[in-house]
Amino acid sequence: MQMEWYNEPRRWAGDHRQLQVTVEPDTDYWRVTHYNFIRDSGPFCFTTVSGDFEANVKISGAWQELYHQAGLMIRTDAANWIKTGIEYVDGVQQVSAVVTREVSDWSVVPRQDNPAAIWIKLLRKGDYVQISYSFDQAHFALLRLAYFTPQVSVQIGLVAAAPGSLPFEALFEDFTVVPVS
Repeated sequence: MQMEWYNEPRRWAGDHRQLQVTVEPDTDYWRVTHYNFIRDSGPFCFTTVSGDFEANVKISGAWQELYHQAGLMIRTDAANWIKTGIEYVDGVQQVSAVVTREVSDWSVVPRQDNPAAIWIKLLRKGDYVQISYSFDQAHFALLRLAYFTPQVSVQIGLVAAAPGSLPFEALFEDFTVVPVS
């Protein structure tokens, strides 16, 4: 699979099958809502696709500071994207989705067990994106169904951010993108 970087990190190794990233501090993705700022600075390793597809990845990380995050992103441009995965908030991993269409919104499912890994599945079909997650790669739960502009090419890939002052290590495994009908 052909991958490229947006905001390439200084330290990374691997490919779409296994990608280790050192996420630099002061990186994030957000637009306006609540915080009144725009951030478009996290590392994003992606491929460009058209049509309907399903993307899957296993994510783990050394979460240690507020808002450390890693997951999948689907993106058309800086003002239209969805990121989903784990976000570390108040010492707890949160299954997270941020949907951005000019302004960002955020939804979370708190976890008290801080699982070692999470599997994220993102289905793009027609005018929507369906986000599901699993902790065993067998049983997936729906996190979010969101509108996304249909019939345009998109960037889909691996995203991470560390908005605070500490870097962290994120590991992405078995990233796949397959067409669906």
